[in-house]
Amino acid sequence: MTPHMRYGIIGVIIGLILLIFAPWWLAIAVIIIAIGVPIVAYRMLSPEQRRRLREQRRRRQLGG
Repeated sequence: MTPHMRYGIIGVIIGLILLIFAPWWLAIAVIIIAIGVPIVAYRMLSPEQRRRLREQRRRRQLGG
């Protein structure tokens, strides 16, 4: 599991906890930010960097 995925999962968990103890809008904001940050980071990569990232993921899945 990548560090970015861990941060996203932790953000969603914190958002769910805040849903119980804080205003609902704060919890929803934390969840949206936790999901949105990795997506924005990926979209900021150049096409060449995205291609290299996809190749690395494919190699990792193939076990090579």
